[in-house]
Amino acid sequence: MAAGGRRRRPLRYQSLAALVEDSQWPFLFLVSDFSYGTDEYDGEGNEEQKGPPEGSETMPYIDESPTMSPQLSARSQGGGDGVSPTPPEGLAPGVEAGKGLEMRKLVLSGFLASEEIYINQLEALLLPMKPLKATATTSQPVLTIQQIETIFYKIQDIYEIHKEFYDNLCPKVQQWDSQVTMGHLFQKLASQLGVYKAFVDNYKVALETAEKCSQSNNQFQKISEELKVKGPKDSKDSHTSVTMEALLYKPIDRVTRSTLVLHDLLKHTPVDHPDYPLLQDALRISQNFLSSINEDIDPRRTAVTTPKGETRQLVKDGFLVEVSESSRKLRHVFLFTDVLLCAKLKKTSAGKHQQYDCKWYIPLADLVFPSPEESEASPQVHPFPDHELEDMKMKISALKSEIQKEKANKGQSRAIERLKKKMFENEFLLLLNSPTIPFRIHNRNGKSYLFLLSSDYERSEWREAIQKLQKKDLQAFVLSSVELQVLTGSCFKLRTVHNIPVTSNKDDDESPGLYGFLHVIVHSAKGFKQSANLYCTLEVDSFGYFVSKAKTRVFRDTAEPKWDEEFEIELEGSQSLRILCYEKCYDKTKVNKDNNEIVDKIMGKGQIQLDPQTVETKNWHTDVIEMNGIKVEFSMKFTSRDMSLKRTPSKKQTGVFGVKISVVTKRERSKVPYIVRQCVEEVEKRGIEEVGIYRISGVATDIQALKAVFDANNKDILLMLSDMDINAIAGTLKLYFRELPEPLLTDRLYPAFMEGIALSDPAAKENCMMHLLRSLPDPNLITFLFLLEHVAEKEPINKMSLHNLATVFGPTLLRPSEVESKAHVTSAADIWSHDVMAQVQVLLYYLQHPPISFAELKRNTLYFSTDV
Repeated sequence: MAAGGRRRRPLRYQSLAALVEDSQWPFLFLVSDFSYGTDEYDGEGNEEQKGPPEGSETMPYIDESPTMSPQLSARSQGGGDGVSPTPPEGLAPGVEAGKGLEMRKLVLSGFLASEEIYINQLEALLLPMKPLKATATTSQPVLTIQQIETIFYKIQDIYEIHKEFYDNLCPKVQQWDSQVTMGHLFQKLASQLGVYKAFVDNYKVALETAEKCSQSNNQFQKISEELKVKGPKDSKDSHTSVTMEALLYKPIDRVTRSTLVLHDLLKHTPVDHPDYPLLQDALRISQNFLSSINEDIDPRRTAVTTPKGETRQLVKDGFLVEVSESSRKLRHVFLFTDVLLCAKLKKTSAGKHQQYDCKWYIPLADLVFPSPEESEASPQVHPFPDHELEDMKMKISALKSEIQKEKANKGQSRAIERLKKKMFENEFLLLLNSPTIPFRIHNRNGKSYLFLLSSDYERSEWREAIQKLQKKDLQAFVLSSVELQVLTGSCFKLRTVHNIPVTSNKDDDESPGLYGFLHVIVHSAKGFKQSANLYCTLEVDSFGYFVSKAKTRVFRDTAEPKWDEEFEIELEGSQSLRILCYEKCYDKTKVNKDNNEIVDKIMGKGQIQLDPQTVETKNWHTDVIEMNGIKVEFSMKFTSRDMSLKRTPSKKQTGVFGVKISVVTKRERSKVPYIVRQCVEEVEKRGIEEVGIYRISGVATDIQALKAVFDANNKDILLMLSDMDINAIAGTLKLYFRELPEPLLTDRLYPAFMEGIALSDPAAKENCMMHLLRSLPDPNLITFLFLLEHVAEKEPINKMSLHNLATVFGPTLLRPSEVESKAHVTSAADIWSHDVMAQVQVLLYYLQHPPISFAELKRNTLYFSTDV
């Protein structure tokens, strides 16, 4: 312990600007805090902060005008002010040589201390290697020999190089002599950088292998999360816990730091000193090496230094919607190894370097997640009106279509840019207002914060990432204004997510995604440690955010559920499919009444890209998705919207599917087909309060079973309906309308519906739209009015807004003939923007209209008929 009860840690090194300027090489990492001296803490463990030297400009990454603190030169190793001392360039022989050599000793002392820490870190990494190798040849290996050699590749060699270097340098520094030489040691160290090149080339593979092994082997996961690093000789902490991922990064970080030290050593070595040419040679080799691997390394990993003196790394970042002062704000959130920082991108004038403003931060040691009870006491989240979200989607689709037309007609770039700007504005509003799933975090010493996410998947990812970091020995701290400025300033270059997830951010040559229907069969799952009540949900992306589309039944008390359930999921420019596996909670005391809060426990989650070449085939494509050691087997195939809505008349006229509605009603002597009445009755009896009814896909096998029963006019229909999952019944109703030989609102009237909905004058539109309804055949009209009354009745309860219902039923009840469709549609993406928008608007018009009576309609027409 230092005098006054203060403990020391390496001094921050910030004189990087001169290094970059002098050396003319593409710098690998702009490390804002590099340790090699000492810094001071007060007795309570809080860092004693001193501002930058007067007149110097504090930048986010580099101190552009580093100067030596007079206090530091006076007390030599006794402490530091957080700024690297850098004397004037190029020491001439005899000029300030004494001062230069003293600084040389300071640089070497600090570097020797950090070298000891580095060797301890390499030792900690090597410690599990021998026992892992020993078990590899047994009947129960933790890892294979190949996996061990991949993960620990070249670590032993690197350790031996640095141990030899440390053992030779240590006595020279401890028995200091102004004429002591050690340039040959640095030259030898630099000459062995080929070992580091081999390590760097294997680095990504080593990380991926370690990650996969952790997911598949609990024993290795425990080892890799809790490696013990021996503390320095004079440290009161005997050991610290570090993850294997963090330790594997240390060699990459070390080369950069060694180069920085060489640069400073050279500055403080007189040109006539025997070490000078040797250090010059070592610096040249190191710089050439760094330049050669500059492109191979991910530059985001290193940020700044934590209060404990460890490297602070960026673990995760992304755009989240924060509810602040009752309004939604888009924030860029950065999760570092010890702190969560919420930032806003500053608006700057053109050409200026962009930066972030810190809105708030929470040290992970102080971050807690509220309990369900605490969440209940928090202000409730009011979802944005669905019809406004649907309006935004319509506008986005219309603007996309206009942009494509402008491009096809080689329109002016200014016009295209204007349209893109409008599209971005609507996409941004949709992204801001669509999320509804709350993610609450709390600072145990202060405020609570609320984010809204579009999926439980993201919430789980953020929660897991934070909780994993909190397993380490974290300390609470307060950042000074200078430290906060440095950390926030680093965010711009460290960020991994550069653009907010809206479609207008995509390049023109990027895939527009898939439009149509994805058929997914969730087969089974393995890898659960014990029996549980298990189910899966399926999500796809749409307009920049994820939407839940299907849910399997709960498979009770099993460790190997076999669902074998098929779902049909509608895609709107989708590029990813997510599968989440949950354990169902039946304990009512654990129910959280927070809006949309899911209390069921996520057991695993995974995501796959929907590659058009893979899924756009007639055959099923079977795959396995791995999630936290759990493997879920599923199959999928894709059908374009054109093909899925293609109406093929049934050859079996005695059935109901694929048979004209007039034929069915005449045969049944009914006004509305029996299948429609029975499905509607069952949904109203026990499903109308189901959130998302008609949007959530039913199990395809159940739907096909119901279809077969209705087609056969089986006597057991009512019994089967009462036992069937309600989403399957809703899916059967949708399938019936989709398979009609022609849409309910008929091919003949389709062009007129399109023209009518486009009219601007309300009176003219009303007249036209009512006339079109009167023009429908009676069975079609009565069935349509029956359906209108059903879907609109319980809309406030089931959260299926009129817009949602119009989106679900519009393309099914109203569709152009094949000739009409081919004349207007030029691509798969245009199907949504050209046809579906208008179809949804037509159905929405009637849903929003005051109740329409069949008798009233017929009374107000010249073509009145009593033949019903």
